[in-house]
Amino acid sequence: MSDLTRVVLSVTGSDRPGLTSEIADAVLAAKGNWQEGQLSQLGGLYVGSVLVEVAPDNLSKLNDAVQAIDTSGLTVAIHRALANRAPSEPDSHAGAHLVFELVGQDRPGIIKQVSATLAGLHVNIEGLSSGAEYGSWGGEHLFRARVECTLPDTVKPEQVQAALENISTEIMVDFTFV
Repeated sequence: MSDLTRVVLSVTGSDRPGLTSEIADAVLAAKGNWQEGQLSQLGGLYVGSVLVEVAPDNLSKLNDAVQAIDTSGLTVAIHRALANRAPSEPDSHAGAHLVFELVGQDRPGIIKQVSATLAGLHVNIEGLSSGAEYGSWGGEHLFRARVECTLPDTVKPEQVQAALENISTEIMVDFTFV
């Protein structure tokens, strides 16, 4: 299986029932293996990414199959994955992992300030999910996010936590470290 290529399918476009199934059919038609994926509806569009393992000879078949799914509004781009390790294999170059959640009054700039703080510490964001919702008590507009990151060997989780807590009053959010 070492002669297989790993690619990422980036999907954006019109949403309708059955798209995920059709993408899975396209992967299988190219004799590919769907390894990981994150797909959702965002702003009324179907968006996401899928990591696929496929024989190099079948890349054009995969491309043809995904392009044929929806010619009116779905865009699928194929990019070669940079890492060749399997999802279950640990990354030997990664430092400590840190996961945290935040919640606060929704306002512009929350992710900008959080990501700038992490970048200043050379922390790599590996996953970020966020959304806005209305609070159950007063109907206030809340912003929630969950961030998964990898720290460089020179940075301790306590340093990241302290840096984020230093900006918490400025951006008016509460952090929970999990």
